Amino acid sequence: MPDFLTAALYKFVDLPDFAALRAPLQAYCESKDVRGTLLLAEEGINGTIAGPAEGVHAVLAHLRSDPRLAALTHKESWSQKLPFYRMKVRLKREIVTLGVPGINPNQMAGQYVKPQDWNTLIADPEVVLVDTRNAYEVGIGTFAGAVDPHTSSFSELPAWVQAQSAPGGLLAEKDGKKPRVAMFCTGGIRCEKSTAFMRTQGFEEVYHLEGGILKYLETVPESESRWQGECFVFDERVSVVHGLATGHYDLCRACRDPISAADKTSPLYVAGVSCPGCHDKKTEEQKRGFIERQRQVDYANRRRQPHIGAKLPSSASAGAEEND
Repeated sequence: MPDFLTAALYKFVDLPDFAALRAPLQAYCESKDVRGTLLLAEEGINGTIAGPAEGVHAVLAHLRSDPRLAALTHKESWSQKLPFYRMKVRLKREIVTLGVPGINPNQMAGQYVKPQDWNTLIADPEVVLVDTRNAYEVGIGTFAGAVDPHTSSFSELPAWVQAQSAPGGLLAEKDGKKPRVAMFCTGGIRCEKSTAFMRTQGFEEVYHLEGGILKYLETVPESESRWQGECFVFDERVSVVHGLATGHYDLCRACRDPISAADKTSPLYVAGVSCPGCHDKKTEEQKRGFIERQRQVDYANRRRQPHIGAKLPSSASAGAEEND
C-alpha cells in the first residue's frame, strides 16, 4: 500500500478569528509531520495536506474539534511519494478568489448533484455545462461537451459569465428565460462560489458537482464515465485519473503548467527552465534564475538529498498556490 495519505478539504463557514488560528494550526501540522497548504479566511478554510495516515487523521480531528468545523468533509487519496515539500498555513481575503463582494455560498450556492447522478444531468442538451477551472487545467482533461471559458484565473470567470449573458452568448436568455447551467471544478469549492455568483446574476437553475471531479473519479466506474483525460491537482502528483491514481503529467517548474511526455521532446523544453508553453514568455533574467535553481536540484539529486526549491521569481510563482 502507498505510504502517504493526501486529504483535500474545504468549508465555507464564518471564521472572524481566522488570523489567530494560523500559528497554532501550523505548529500542530508540523508536530504530526504533515505537509501541504491550508488557507484561512473569514469565509472559511481550504487546502490539501499529506503525510503519514495517522498524522493526517490527527490534523483532521484537530480541525473538527472546533465546533464550527465539526461538519468538515474531506477526500482521500494515496501516493508513493510525499506530494508536498513544506507545511504552509496562509491568511487570505478569500479561500478561493473570485473577487466579487457579497458572495456567500452558505446562503446562495446552487443545487448539489451527486456524482452518480451527474451523467444524467449533463446529458440534457438544454443544460449548459461549464468548466470553472483555468485553461491549463482544462487542457489535460474535462467532461465531454463542457464549455471552456479560457480563463487564466478564477477571478476572470464573472466577466466571462457577463459577456456570455449578452444576446447571442452561450448564457443568453431564450424566450425570456435564462438557461439551466451545470458547473464543475476539481474539488467543489470553486463550484460553490461560482454557482452562488450565478444566482446573483439571475440564473435560477444552477447545479454543481458535489465533491468535484475528484469525487466523480473516485465514485463513477470508468466504464460509465463521461470524463475525458486527466485531472490536474495542486500538488506534486500533478494529475490523477480514475480511482484517483497518479496520472501521467509532470510540472513545468517555470510556469507551473502540466507538461506531457510529448512536451518534453520539444526543443523548447529545458528541464526546470522552460516548456513549449512558456519558453517565449520568460525573460532572460527569469531563465537565469531557473537555471540556477535547476543546478541546485540536480546537485541535491546526485547527493540523494531532498531539495525544496529556491525562491521563484514573482511572475513564475503567481497562481501556484491556488488550491481547489
